[in-house]
Amino acid sequence: MMQRRAMMKLLGALTVLVGIGASQDASAAEVIKIGTLAPKASPWGQVFSVWEKAVKEKSGGRLELQFFYNGQQGDEGAMVGKMKAGQLDGAAVTAVGLGKIYKPILALQMPGLFSSWAKLDAARETMRPEFEKGAADAGFSIMGWGDVGQAHLMTKGVAVRAPEDFKGTKPYVWRDDAAMPVFFQVIGGVTPVPLNIPEVLPNLNTGAVNALVAPALVAEQLQWASKLDTIVSDSSGFAVGALVLTSKKLDSLPEDLRAVLRDTGKIAASALTKRIRSEDDAAFARLKGKMTVVDLTADQKAKWQGLFKQVRGRLAQGTFSPDLVAKLEGLGG
Repeated sequence: MMQRRAMMKLLGALTVLVGIGASQDASAAEVIKIGTLAPKASPWGQVFSVWEKAVKEKSGGRLELQFFYNGQQGDEGAMVGKMKAGQLDGAAVTAVGLGKIYKPILALQMPGLFSSWAKLDAARETMRPEFEKGAADAGFSIMGWGDVGQAHLMTKGVAVRAPEDFKGTKPYVWRDDAAMPVFFQVIGGVTPVPLNIPEVLPNLNTGAVNALVAPALVAEQLQWASKLDTIVSDSSGFAVGALVLTSKKLDSLPEDLRAVLRDTGKIAASALTKRIRSEDDAAFARLKGKMTVVDLTADQKAKWQGLFKQVRGRLAQGTFSPDLVAKLEGLGG
């Protein structure tokens, strides 16, 4: 009941913003094709469904959103490639996908960078003009920013309390992620398993992977959590994302339809930010009730922070510019 009320409230916000009085005598609709890794029944999918309805109502049927869920258009790297080729108009992507558009955005997810959502919000707002210009120069328009959740280390059959405990594990790393492999390079003695998102669950099933870092909500929605038995209570970072369209597609639309997309996109992104943070907290609480929880000691936390600092230093040697890393570290406090 509470979830239904929340969705009705969101729908009300969208329809109040854009109105629903547009003419209904329009010709065939312009369809905006958008890819996402999220399942349709997930919190992300529920918000996207509301966004679809609001866009259709405001445009009088002249404009429609068509979402492809569950990675139907491929992983985020593939979706960005399809957008560049004109085969897809947009995508809801994480920082990994955004990094394929403008790599510096991925730096927001460097480990240990922020201690709270508030710190992330402030840093992202400071960097937003630069990041959005970088995306625009690459041919993309960021319609609105959103979040994915707080990243936690989850494992099966082993408790990782300190960096050296990773040795002997089989950790998953996202094949499209330019930053996470550096994390294991700094630890040393660990060979991560590079996979795309759809490949993770099968590899958890076979035991080819037994460790990963992900938000609790993601681990739940993609069914990874059911294959793991231990979770670290401390968060190593904050996973972010955005709603992105190709500038070519956006610019091809009449001005009134561009306004519909921009206005509703901002509202949808804002709703995602608020809802996903709440849903992620709830998912973490559920996982703590099912898994063995590792609470780090002060000494163990210090080890991790030292490692995170080393990782950021390594990332500043080629993956990102030293100035960007230093600036984000300063913003992170």
